[in-house]
Amino acid sequence: MAWFDENYVFNQTQLTLAHITDTHLFAVSSGEYFGVNTAEHFKRVLSELATKTLDAVIFGGDLTQDHTVESYQLFAQILAESPLECPLFWVPGNHDDIAFLAKISKGQIHSAKRLTFELGQVLLLNSKGVTPAGWVDAAHLIEIERHTSVPSIAFCHHNPLPINGYLDKHMLENGPQLLNCLANTGRVLNLFHGHVHHEYDFTFRTLKINATPATSIQFTRHTEQWQQENLGAGYRLVSWTRDGIQTEVKWLEK
Repeated sequence: MAWFDENYVFNQTQLTLAHITDTHLFAVSSGEYFGVNTAEHFKRVLSELATKTLDAVIFGGDLTQDHTVESYQLFAQILAESPLECPLFWVPGNHDDIAFLAKISKGQIHSAKRLTFELGQVLLLNSKGVTPAGWVDAAHLIEIERHTSVPSIAFCHHNPLPINGYLDKHMLENGPQLLNCLANTGRVLNLFHGHVHHEYDFTFRTLKINATPATSIQFTRHTEQWQQENLGAGYRLVSWTRDGIQTEVKWLEK
């Protein structure tokens, strides 16, 4: 099956999404990532999202920190036990195993990578490479071009542009190629990504690019050294209506 073959249809004229990313869970719920209990942060974000009127949640990758199948099972368990009721969709991060993500894709967790509604579509891209840095292979670029005949927004894990920080060593290695691919269609309005553990906003030609902070720990911005800071969990809201696309980042208190 090709990446975009499975399509999830919303029979409606507007779409409200939440973008969450970089949970970095462990096999056990007591696991800590730089002093942060990532499972507890994830639970708090889901509880917060349950108070919103959402059509779907997009998970932006790096589900796991210890790369265990149990961490994926914990993700599914926490989601199932949360008050959040809308469907959740995912893109893979550099830490992730796509086979493990596929295995938990049942019930509330969906594997579809194309979400359509009356105004356009959401494309969930695969930027996972063979190293922590990202890569979008040629076949996937062709597939993206083939599926952008209508207004679209896209999500991936890796940052396609440098953030002038440590994580640039693991950015999307062919980021300009992906961005030109998206911009050349004239149909892709926004690209959202995770990976950088903080909020950033860029523009490439006519394409708006927004980074979403992590649910776990944030990485200090504009530093050459890898520095972490617990600013609380963050997430992004995306609203697409006939008036256009509106987006904002929300932060939970520590």
